[in-house]
Amino acid sequence: MEQTRVLVTGGAGFLGSHLCERLLADGCEVLCVDNFFTGRRSNIAHLLTHPRFELMRHDVTFPLYVEVDQIYNLACPASPVHYQHDPVQTTKTSVHGAINMLGLAKRLGARILQASTSEVYGDPHVHPQTEDYWGHVNPIGPRSCYDEGKRCAETLFFDYHRQHRLRIKVVRIFNTYGPRMLPNDGRVVSNFIVQALSGQPITIYGDGTQTRSFCYVDDLIEAMVRMMASADDFTGPVNIGNPDEYSMLQLAREIVRLTGSRSEIIFRPLPADDPRQRKPDTTLAGERLGWQASTPLSTGLSRTIAYFTESNRSKK
Repeated sequence: MEQTRVLVTGGAGFLGSHLCERLLADGCEVLCVDNFFTGRRSNIAHLLTHPRFELMRHDVTFPLYVEVDQIYNLACPASPVHYQHDPVQTTKTSVHGAINMLGLAKRLGARILQASTSEVYGDPHVHPQTEDYWGHVNPIGPRSCYDEGKRCAETLFFDYHRQHRLRIKVVRIFNTYGPRMLPNDGRVVSNFIVQALSGQPITIYGDGTQTRSFCYVDDLIEAMVRMMASADDFTGPVNIGNPDEYSMLQLAREIVRLTGSRSEIIFRPLPADDPRQRKPDTTLAGERLGWQASTPLSTGLSRTIAYFTESNRSKK
């Protein structure tokens, strides 16, 4: 039986590198494509000698000509610090990247999965968010390059599905954390851990009551693999995340406890268009994929703290 050939765009990033590992463990041939804007060679360095792994430096805003059976489209900076650095390029990566990968999938007859985001819901008026909620998004704000870029990518996926009968899968990823997060990505988990380990004040934007739901990376990857393997008639979109909800203040205190840090907690003004609540309704993922997040926050945070601790040690 021939091995499944899988293309992972953004494969050297935080999520992409974990996905590449999982696919290799499942016996697939993996082509990792990344332009290294936010991806890191160090994330996949341990895979470079694997006989079924190949790395290609490429920007998905340009067409790609390869032969594969499945495509996971993860290419796009996903943290505000990075996607606001070059907002035009962020939109192009979401939109042109989707067009190029969908064109490739159409030519090959390949199944293709889009890594969309909970940001398509914007600052939601519905809580928790279900897949049939259309969202409340500012189309011209500082976060719009990412929010609207991902919304347009979903539009393209479903139009290719309707017009060309392409076999698509769309997952909406909620806050995910774990080893290989970038220390300077501006996300709350990495921010708090870096500050706690260095003894700096832990900075909470707003009054600390705004909430997020945190999914450990291994749980997320399991859901993505199950989604790709699901029946053709199940396109999604499907929410992937952990429905356990925590306030920013609760998260900060838990990280202080786990690190044994003496950092104080300070408060700063909330950035523009930052959602006050974000929590997935994962009923559909449970029904169609038999999936639910299973890693407790304290367990996942401990593993992530260990990763950052080791990274700091190796730099000295």
